[in-house]
Parts: sequence; structure tokens; C-alpha cells
Amino acid sequence: MNTEKANANSRCSAALVRKSDMTEGAKAHGRFVAECFDKDGNLKWRDTIENVVCTIGMNKALDEYLAGAAYTVTGPFMGLISSVDWSEVAAGDTMTSHAGWKEAGDTNAPTYTAPRKTCAWDAAAAGSKALSAALAFVFTGAGTVKGCFLVFHTGAVNTIDNTSGTLYSAGLFTGGDKVVANTDTLNVTYTASL
Repeated sequence: MNTEKANANSRCSAALVRKSDMTEGAKAHGRFVAECFDKDGNLKWRDTIENVVCTIGMNKALDEYLAGAAYTVTGPFMGLISSVDWSEVAAGDTMTSHAGWKEAGDTNAPTYTAPRKTCAWDAAAAGSKALSAALAFVFTGAGTVKGCFLVFHTGAVNTIDNTSGTLYSAGLFTGGDKVVANTDTLNVTYTASL
């Protein structure tokens, strides 16, 4: 009589897979939100700017954040970008060299009550820092606004058309050019994120 026999075997293997390094990343980003009201307080339009944080502004911020000593902020001051002689906003722009755009407010339409607006900030939270209140630009002449910019650091002043200081950010409205009339008010907020 033949009997069949079977040997029972069990095999098990395991492997541990893990990442060999840890990386972190941060990208400077800013967002302007603008609302335009007519002289009677009626909302005419609302738009946003997902802005270009300029290379020179990022470099200055990194130098001051990571290696600064006894640093005091000058500004930032917010200004508006005119449609006059406009061609582009670029990451390589500086306050002394931004050939693709001109500042609105004095020489270039639309004009508004001077000076540039001074930013005041809430405390940073969740990787973002926002203005504590909207900045109001009251227009004294009609024209077309393309966007906004921020200038800060040594030499920056609130004088319209001044080219001193470090250009931190500049950007255009996502919905295109915005026409404003004399006596309109443009309220703008800004949030910076890393």
C-alpha cells in the first residue's frame, strides 16, 4: 500500500523601505486682493493678483531672515502699476530697472492722493502674513490700473515714482486691466506666504 506524504513549508520575507533623506521646500508667494468702489460706495469690481515675488526681493528677505542683525523694516510701501507704456512684469525687475511698467499715481494715470500706502501687518500665522487692514487709494484722475507692487528696505520711501528701495513683489490683475474713475477708491490687501 502506497501512502502519499506531503511536507508542509512556509516562507515569509520582509523588507524595510525608507527614504534616505529629508527635504524641505518653501516658495515665496504673494496675493493682492483689490476692490474698487465708486464715490457712493458701490462695488464696481473685485479682482486678485497672484504676484511675482521678484528675485531681488526674495534675496533681500532671505539675507535678512537668516543672517540679519538688528534689522529694522523700512516700509513696505504699496504702489499701483499704470497701463502707460506697459509691456510686462518680470521676476528680474528692480525699483531702478523695471522697463516693462511704470508706476501710477503722479506722472502716469491714474492719479491718486499721495503718498504710496504704508503696509501694517498682523502677526504671521500658518506660514502667512497679511495686512492688518486694506490700503485705500483714492483716485484724483481716471485711468487704467494693471496691478500692484511692494517696495521695502533701505532707501524705500512712500513718494510716488521714487526708485529707491528693494522691489519685493509686483503683479497684474488676473482678470485683466481695470478702469478707474476720478473719485473711485481702490482698497487693496496683501498676504505673503512661504
